[in-house]
Amino acid sequence: MDTFTPPTQDQLLAIRVNAGIGELAEAERFAAAESDLVEAIVEGVGQFAAGEFAPLNRIGDTEGAKLENGVVRLPDGYAEAYRSYVEQGWNAISGPVEYGGQGLPFTLSCNVLENLGTANMAFNLLPMLSVGAIEALEAHGADAQKAKYLPDLVSGKWSGTMNLTEPQAGSDVGALRTTARPIKDGEHAGKWSIQGQKIYITWGDHELAENIIHLVLARTPGAPEGSRGISLFLVPKYHVKDDGSLGARNDLRPVSLEHKLGINASPTCVMSYGDNGECVGELIGAENRGLAAMFTMMNNARINVGAQGVEIAERALQQAQHYARERIQSARAGSPDKSPVAIIEHPDVRRMLLRMRALTEAMRGLLYYTAGQTDRGVLGDADAKARGDLLVPLLKAWATDSGIEVASLGVQVHGGMGFVEETGAAQHYRDARIAPIYEGTNGIQAADFVTRKLGFENGGVLEALMGEIARDAAGEPALKALAEDCTAIGRWMLDDASLDDRLAGSVPFTAMAAVAVAAWQMTKQAAAAPELAPGIAKRKAVTTRYMLDHVVPEARGLKAAAMDGATLLYELDADALVA
Repeated sequence: MDTFTPPTQDQLLAIRVNAGIGELAEAERFAAAESDLVEAIVEGVGQFAAGEFAPLNRIGDTEGAKLENGVVRLPDGYAEAYRSYVEQGWNAISGPVEYGGQGLPFTLSCNVLENLGTANMAFNLLPMLSVGAIEALEAHGADAQKAKYLPDLVSGKWSGTMNLTEPQAGSDVGALRTTARPIKDGEHAGKWSIQGQKIYITWGDHELAENIIHLVLARTPGAPEGSRGISLFLVPKYHVKDDGSLGARNDLRPVSLEHKLGINASPTCVMSYGDNGECVGELIGAENRGLAAMFTMMNNARINVGAQGVEIAERALQQAQHYARERIQSARAGSPDKSPVAIIEHPDVRRMLLRMRALTEAMRGLLYYTAGQTDRGVLGDADAKARGDLLVPLLKAWATDSGIEVASLGVQVHGGMGFVEETGAAQHYRDARIAPIYEGTNGIQAADFVTRKLGFENGGVLEALMGEIARDAAGEPALKALAEDCTAIGRWMLDDASLDDRLAGSVPFTAMAAVAVAAWQMTKQAAAAPELAPGIAKRKAVTTRYMLDHVVPEARGLKAAAMDGATLLYELDADALVA
């Protein structure tokens, strides 16, 4: 099933209740985000995604991106759809006003990407990385660089990429070998000569945008070893003249495209810079401060990768619901009528569909709560910024893991037909599998949570969050207990646990904390739905009840694993473990 129906009511409820868009609009910076405009954006981009991106999802999976004679080509229809996306202004939603953007909250940019990603996850990676590149350049670029590059990035006329990983480095960014040497003479004097190879570069090359602005991490001469010696460079596919027009092609090329499990329409490139010694880049920010600058882009990307858990779950849910209503098989157990019924009438199928929906809605609540806190941080609310930073690894890890679970349940609802590629259910499962890996594996997210974020205010940021959840959940003992468990685990990790113990329990603890926040946000949706979204109020009450009565107790069951420590993990040496 290639159709996609935008979940507009659910999205608007989450944007209003979890992100608090009305409160954001009270600030002068976001004053334009009035209710009518918010509705127009959510409804409009949903219709655009359903009409333009969704029909290309299947052909993108079956045909994929191809590298032919040094040129990356996409299936028919992709160029036209991207052109429409740019012309309609969707890329500019949260871009800076002074460079042609609309200056609206990041929350609404998240909604644009949620709709596009639900319609076509692989295609959506193109604008997703551009949004991150815009934010990094806005935060760290020189005024002249912003004026030169941001207008066309904001419009989407040009796209952006992030270049970190190298063959020998993997997640250890500090081990990179790409070099940048100062250019002293000629037309590019004052710039840098870039040389090296990067792998796993999402949308690293294509013909949909007129230019591609690569943000590349490299090491300058004499730089310190490790991550302290990394600088960030802007490397355009085509040189940009002073008047903004495009010049000659830069010395960079896609060497090959990765053959992947999923997201086949997204060209994942091995990129080579400076094969001929003529690749030119510009330093962004201060020398040896590149990783800090790149983290601006990475933080943005981690939120939007967390959103991919929502996206793939929503698409798998819609397909499973459609199939369950259409597939006739067997009589309802215990029914005097022995006529076959749609499988949606069978209890186990109902269980799977309800779990899929509850998890999807809970992920969406966590997504928009995180986005709303991020927007408040932009407005200068330090407490909200700290809370938003704390939430990022929870969203990225739990939502992407849950996206896989929902996509897997979608295959299960289809039965044997789900294992057959022609139905499309398998594509969602394959596409979902990348999200827990890129932009920092979920193990890295959990490590970030227990080593960096947990330490905010010596645990005070987490304790304040969980305390608020516990107070609001006074009438929900399971949720209250889960929040209290998270507080206790956090305090144990900070005060008593070794680093190994913290890391050993990081993944279950991250899941516990994420479920606590997501279920809390679901209760807020359920309370507000009768007034704000009466059409889905009854459903919201049921899905919230499922989160509280099923998912929250499951999360509480992770406490033992979170606090078991690392001793058992090292009882066997490496040889014995793999014997």
